[in-house]
Amino acid sequence: MTDLWAGGRRETLALRPKDFRVTRLIPTRWRDNDSYGHINNALYYEFFDTAINSYLLERLPNHPVWQTHQNFVAESGCRYLSEIGFPAPLLLAHRVARLGRSSVTYELGIFDASSIEPGPIAALGRWVHVFVDNATHKPTAIPGDVRAVLEEAMSPA
Repeated sequence: MTDLWAGGRRETLALRPKDFRVTRLIPTRWRDNDSYGHINNALYYEFFDTAINSYLLERLPNHPVWQTHQNFVAESGCRYLSEIGFPAPLLLAHRVARLGRSSVTYELGIFDASSIEPGPIAALGRWVHVFVDNATHKPTAIPGDVRAVLEEAMSPA
């Protein structure tokens, strides 16, 4: 599997939604803009969190794993590539880049979805979740049915 995060600027700018497995359209809000008229950089992390957790919760609603496990963010990063601002809707795209015993690494893209064909990638994100036991807060194996959902979001090699 290609590591999007390891690519250079030219490769990153060439990314399109088709390079990811899961997409979600979200609106922006007036308050998302900062004093420069574009979305505040800190909000991109909220968008990444929303994309990942809504995917998991939609695929595994009321799953008992959420009563016994948590996903701790062990690592996160964002490369800002172009500006987006309200009122442009966003297309959040993600895929599972690596699936370990107790951790999962996501790669995420944010695209301007204000036209029929989304614009070039505006941000590339990386997010690592570690599954931990609620009682001990120690890493634990990803349950099989959760792993199956994560495997669906993996891009082919």
